[in-house]
Amino acid sequence: MGETTRVLRRALESPGMVMAPFVFDGLQARLAEQAGFSAVYMTGFGTAAARGYPDVGLLTMTEMVANARSIAGAVDIPVICDADTGYGNALNVARTVGEYESAGAAALHIEDQVWPKRCGFLQGKEVIPMDDMLPKLRAALDARADPDFVVIARTDALQPHGWDEAEKRARAYSDAGADLVFVDGIRSVADLDEYQKRLGDLACVYNGQLEPSGAIGERGFKLMIHIATLGVAYLAMRDAMRELHETGSVRAAEDPRAFGEMVSLLGAAEALERAEKYA
Repeated sequence: MGETTRVLRRALESPGMVMAPFVFDGLQARLAEQAGFSAVYMTGFGTAAARGYPDVGLLTMTEMVANARSIAGAVDIPVICDADTGYGNALNVARTVGEYESAGAAALHIEDQVWPKRCGFLQGKEVIPMDDMLPKLRAALDARADPDFVVIARTDALQPHGWDEAEKRARAYSDAGADLVFVDGIRSVADLDEYQKRLGDLACVYNGQLEPSGAIGERGFKLMIHIATLGVAYLAMRDAMRELHETGSVRAAEDPRAFGEMVSLLGAAEALERAEKYA
């Protein structure tokens, strides 16, 4: 249905790895596209944080889809999206896929956590039985109108149940037809080694920055979603707010490039030129 789904599908089927930095709004997505990335990842953690909420299942599917639509409308590269647990049972998951597709997303992942879910790196996660997740995954695959739309199956079983259960689920999800499988909560290089050893024959997703992207690609992963940009954005804004409060100004804002670059990146000149047609 969309060019970005075909672009992403071809990239995932080609040698090498797709790298997608975390973004939670259109400005960040445009910066990523300008920097040369071939895809971006709409983070659920960041989408919740931008609305003042923790990533513990407080956002609705409607809110997440609205953000996906905003980001996809801002760039010409594929947008890969967090879709949490699919927001219900198999029927809800089918609707979720349709909504994300219509919003312009090129891919989504659904996970096997209980609802309300929590961030993949928080303690205390629980997962639903694998036999309850498989129908949701099949519904997601059946619901896509565009055969190139990428469905990623994520398991959060590692933290509560260990590697044997995580591997069992990842293989079952791959066998059910998931385009990629994603074990979340990888906290150490040892975990990364285990991930590669156990599931390296499958098309896998890695979330984190334990190693540079080149090294992750050499391990055979097909997609890396990179969380670092989220933390950097937070620290920069935190420090600017503190500096402004303490000193009355922000030194970095004195750089004359910032405003001009932002105006250019957002296409103000082009928008005004189009407006002249109707003046």
